[in-house]
Amino acid sequence: MPHAIRFHQPGGPEVLKWQEVAVGDPGPKEVRLRQHAVGLNYIDVYYRTGAYPAPLPSGIGLEGAGEVEAIGAEVSDLKPGDRVAYAGGPLGAYAATRLMPADRLVKLPDALSFEQGAAMMLQGMTAQYLLRRTYRVQPGDTILIHAAAGGVGLLVCQWAKALGAKVIGTVGSDEKAALAKAHGCDHPIVYTREKFAERVKEFTVGEGVAVVYDSIGKDTYMDSLACLRPFGLLALFGAASGPVPPFDLGLLAKMGSLFITRPTLFTYTAKRSDLVQTAEELFGMVTSGKVKIEVNQRYALKDAAQAHIDLEARKTTGSTVLLP
Repeated sequence: MPHAIRFHQPGGPEVLKWQEVAVGDPGPKEVRLRQHAVGLNYIDVYYRTGAYPAPLPSGIGLEGAGEVEAIGAEVSDLKPGDRVAYAGGPLGAYAATRLMPADRLVKLPDALSFEQGAAMMLQGMTAQYLLRRTYRVQPGDTILIHAAAGGVGLLVCQWAKALGAKVIGTVGSDEKAALAKAHGCDHPIVYTREKFAERVKEFTVGEGVAVVYDSIGKDTYMDSLACLRPFGLLALFGAASGPVPPFDLGLLAKMGSLFITRPTLFTYTAKRSDLVQTAEELFGMVTSGKVKIEVNQRYALKDAAQAHIDLEARKTTGSTVLLP
C-alpha cells in the first residue's frame, strides 16, 4: 500500500506519522495522482499545530507535482500520463499517491521539473497575487518584503525587480542578506541588529514604501505600518510570529490614511479561471528566466517531521521539497 504523512492530534513535529493509506479509484471529477515531489510551506505548520483547524485524523500539505495515473468518468481535460501540479486544498499533499479534484490541477510545462513544480506553486502563485493583484507593483515603486530570503521572499524579490521596483527586504543573518541581494533585493536589512522601520525611512529619504508584504505578523505589523508612505498598503499574508492582535483602526488615519488587508491564495485562486491565469503567469516568469525556482533543501517524505523542525528554526532558505 502507498504511504502518507498523517497526524491524529495537533502539536509539534513529532505528531507527524508515516503511515500506510488506502487510495481508491478516482471519483467522477477526480484524478489519482502519483506524486514525484511535495512542497513544504509554513502554512503546513499552522495546520499541524492547530492554528488552522483540520478534522482529525488528517493528512497535511497543500502543494505537489506528479503524474496522472487514472481519471474519473467526468474528467475531460486530463489523461493518464499528464504532468500536473497544484497548490491548495484539500489537505493531504504529503503522500506518495493521492486523489485530487481535477479542477484544482494545472498542467506542468515540459520545461519545468516535478521538483520545480512542487516548489513553486504555492509560493509562486502567492508572489503573483501579491505583486499583480493585492497591490499592482509599478516601475519605480519601492516595496518592503519581510523574510526576503524565504521561499516567497526570494520569488517576490526577483519578480518585483523584473517589474522595475526597488526592493527592500528583512532577513535574519548576513548569509541570508547576501542570498536576498543576489535575487534582486536592493537593500537587505538584518533585523536582528537593525531597526527595519528606521532603515526603510533612510533608504526612502523619509518617504516610506508603497506596500509592505508581511508574513511575520504579531512581531512586525506596527513597524510595517510605520514603513508606509501615505495611502500605502500593508498586506499581511502570514503570521509566522503569531496573529496580529486587535488594534485601533484609527491608527491607520493618523499614520497617513493607510490600507491593510489579510489576503489568502485560496481566495485569489478559488475560481478555476483565476487559478489557471495565476499559474500561467507564474510559469511564464519562470520559463523566461526572470524568476528562478531554486530547491535548496530536499528531504525524504517520511522525514517530514525533521523538515518541519528545520523550517520553524529558520534554517531553510528558498524552497524545500519532500520526495516520496
